[in-house]
Amino acid sequence: MNKDLELYGMSREDIREDYMNGLTARMVGLEMVVMGILSNAQECLAMGSKEEVRKQLNTAKFILSEIMIAKRKDD
Repeated sequence: MNKDLELYGMSREDIREDYMNGLTARMVGLEMVVMGILSNAQECLAMGSKEEVRKQLNTAKFILSEIMIAKRKDD
């Protein structure tokens, strides 16, 4: 199985395209995108979907790491 699909439920390229380059990211920033993903994870947890929660948390961590890398490049 593709490692990205196992970790995130989608490819890293899809995360960048769908989340990081999406409308929400452009309008209010990547931090709000991460907050939205964490809210989705909470909903999945309430519905008992542990595997989806794990993937959502991994997606949020991936985006946070991309934010940190970008900030280091700016310094």
